[in-house]
Amino acid sequence: MVRVWGLAVVMVSCGAVVAGGEFAGGSPGVGAVLLVVFLLLAGVNSPLVFPRSVGALEARERSAVDGRPVVYWRPGCTYCLRLRMRLGRSARQVHWVDIWRDPAGAAAVRAANGGDETVPTVVVAGRPHTNPDPAWVRAQLSRPA
Repeated sequence: MVRVWGLAVVMVSCGAVVAGGEFAGGSPGVGAVLLVVFLLLAGVNSPLVFPRSVGALEARERSAVDGRPVVYWRPGCTYCLRLRMRLGRSARQVHWVDIWRDPAGAAAVRAANGGDETVPTVVVAGRPHTNPDPAWVRAQLSRPA
C-alpha cells in the first residue's frame, strides 16, 4: 500500500516544503500557487484518478464474459495516466489491474513483455498490446463482444 501512495506522498511533502519556504520568504501568493500545483500533481499520480482496480484473475474472468479490455497499470506511470485521461468516461468500461497491488497482474505483464513490467499493457481478446494508442483502445470498447 505504501508503494502505491508513495509518489503522491512525496509530491505533497515537497509541495509543503517549497510552499513553506515561499510563505516564510514573504511570498504567500506564490506559496499558495505552488502548494496547489503540487497537490494536483499528487492527485494525478495517486490511485484516485483511476477506476477501482481488480485482481488479474478477476479481470480475466470478467473479460472472458463481457469482452472488455484489461489494462495493467501502475501509479506514477505517465503513459498509464495519458491512457486514462484520453479514455475519459470510457475508462470505466475497462478492467484496470494495478500491478503494484496484484502480483498475478505483474506476472502477466512480465510474461507479455519479455520479463519487463512495461505498462500500460492492454489485453484485448487474449492478445497483449503494450502502450497502445488511446484511440485504438477506445475503438475496442465500441466493438461488439
